[in-house]
Amino acid sequence: MAWIYVMFSAIVEVFWVVGLRHANSMLEWAGTGLAIIFSFYFIIKACEQLPSGTVYAVFTGSGAAAIVLVDFFVFHTQMSRISFLFIGLILFGVVGIKLTSGNDERTQGGG
Repeated sequence: MAWIYVMFSAIVEVFWVVGLRHANSMLEWAGTGLAIIFSFYFIIKACEQLPSGTVYAVFTGSGAAAIVLVDFFVFHTQMSRISFLFIGLILFGVVGIKLTSGNDERTQGGG
C-alpha cells in the first residue's frame, strides 16, 4: 500500500505544479492548495512504511518526469530527443529504486 501512496503523491504533484503555473482564479488556487495538501498527505502515509529517502527519491523523480511529459503532450513545450532520453533515465532510476527496495524496509519504519 505504501508504494500506491507514493504513486498517488506523484500523480497529484502534477496537478499542483500545473496549478502553480496556470491558476488565475481563487477556485483554481484553492484546487492547487488542496492538491498540495493531498500530495504531502500521501507522502507522509508512504513514509510510515518506507524509508523517507526512498519515498522522496521516487516521488521527486517520477513527479518531475511526469510534469515534463505533461508539458510536452498537453502544453506542447518543445523537447529534444536527448531530453526524452534523460526523462527515460529518471524513470529507469525510479523503477530501479522500487525493484531494489526489499521487504526489510517495512520493519525500518519511516522518517
